[in-house]
Amino acid sequence: TKEADVLKLKVAKPVTAGTYTNIFDFCMGRCRHSSASVVHENAYLSDFHHCFLVQQNSSGSTESNFGSRLDGINVILGRQGESCSSACRAKGQSCVPSRLAELNKCQILQKYMRCKNGCFPSLGPDQPAEVVDEAPKNLNPGACLYMQMDDRLTCDGSHRHTRRLCPCA
Repeated sequence: TKEADVLKLKVAKPVTAGTYTNIFDFCMGRCRHSSASVVHENAYLSDFHHCFLVQQNSSGSTESNFGSRLDGINVILGRQGESCSSACRAKGQSCVPSRLAELNKCQILQKYMRCKNGCFPSLGPDQPAEVVDEAPKNLNPGACLYMQMDDRLTCDGSHRHTRRLCPCA
């Protein structure tokens, strides 16, 4: 999260609300007040206490920059619980790990998937992905998930409650 952007944000909606003093305060406030990270207003959704960014990728890239980076790549939506390696192999192709980062953006996820419950940063080997509608409520069914750390993206990851977006060639 960019510090300059954080320092401009209001803590709450009222005009009288103050602004955050640093990135840590912003992160702490987002974790405590995001319906994506808490249940019943006072318990964390997950044992992993992490923050959810404002719903956009921090790269600031626009979709028009992505097209040329995906030349020669077939973007395939895997089946529920399927890894990209398996999804690409089923089409007679191979997953291209160096292109996962191009798909790991909300704008791209929203182009290929419904993302009806938003787009959120997450940690897991199954990203980029969409949580299936039949998933337990605490997993945020219908949400798209992207990984904040592109260096951890892998073709082999899967989760029984997600469908992956895969770069195949």
